[in-house]
Amino acid sequence: MDHLLTEDQKMVRRTIREFATEKVRPGAAERDEKEEFPTEILGQLGELGFMGVTTSERYGGAGLDMVSYTLVIEEISQVDASVGLIVSVNNSLICNTLEKYGTEDQKQKWLIPSATGKMLGAFCLSEPDAGSDAASIQTVAEPDGKGYVIRGTKNFITNGQHCDIYLLFAATDRTKGVQGIGAFIIPRNTEGLRIGKKERKMGIRSSDCCSIVLEDVHIPKENRLADEGMGFKIAMTALDSGRIGIASQAVGVAQAALDQAKTYAKLRVQFGRPIAEFQAIQFKLADMDMLVNAARMLVYLAATKKDRGGRFTTEAAMAKLFASDMVIKVTQEALQIHGGVGYTKDYPVERLLRDAKVTEIYEGTSEIQRFVIARSLLRD
Repeated sequence: MDHLLTEDQKMVRRTIREFATEKVRPGAAERDEKEEFPTEILGQLGELGFMGVTTSERYGGAGLDMVSYTLVIEEISQVDASVGLIVSVNNSLICNTLEKYGTEDQKQKWLIPSATGKMLGAFCLSEPDAGSDAASIQTVAEPDGKGYVIRGTKNFITNGQHCDIYLLFAATDRTKGVQGIGAFIIPRNTEGLRIGKKERKMGIRSSDCCSIVLEDVHIPKENRLADEGMGFKIAMTALDSGRIGIASQAVGVAQAALDQAKTYAKLRVQFGRPIAEFQAIQFKLADMDMLVNAARMLVYLAATKKDRGGRFTTEAAMAKLFASDMVIKVTQEALQIHGGVGYTKDYPVERLLRDAKVTEIYEGTSEIQRFVIARSLLRD
């Protein structure tokens, strides 16, 4: 698909591929086993501009387009999907949102450090009783004259234990429904904010995920993002970009699984010849390659739509839905081609399959993506 990319985009891909191969791949399996957060790697990515890929250079970012961003997430995720997720959240949900909705002071205070890798952000929308139904959040932000007092619990917070700032959504006026939700920036060391237990996950294990509890957390009015009732719109806009990132992550994991399966099929000998010579294996590999490239095309489509300034909600939903469905099929087939050894930790396909599953869940489940697509379709 090189013909779809510009020379600048190819250069970005070469740069991040080299970094991923040399710096991220070593230790990926060990980080997964130990659930070890990749702090040093994130700092190096920040120095290269990849913690703020599409953030303008004025605010410390690389100032690249969205297609370049998808290449970055895909290449990192091919070697370590956990690092791919962390970078995706910081880019899509934090930096993009701060640049779009933040004041100049907020950008100076939080966007520049986030885009340069000196700060890390976390996105706090989900709650114990508000997952797919994000509009029913129970966390409240009550005005107190000088700012807000925030009370509530958020869960499944990616980067929650290691971040420096939380972009958090809370109800400011329950009588207004989604129009009564605000968005707030909360520094991690704010009094009254307590980090809950770290989740023990099936996959993406070196990316931390936890709950946070807010008990009378006082923040100044200057920490509110945009107008008071803009929170729900901000969250949904952020998730549109985030879904492109997760789709790119899924493509990266699937490409890695395909590459592993192809290599193994050429080396594994059964009945006197490599299994790659058997039609059953060839058909599996052909279907896997087709699915990966189809998902990649949908990712490029959504990214290009965003780059051109048009509404891309449906395209992002399609990319995430198809890519997350695809990566499950491809990683399962890759493990099947490996046979018994694929089920062991001696080969990376076991980790790839575990990492793949969550792409159907976070930043909007597959069911939610179908709802978004259908709603758009029936609107016409």
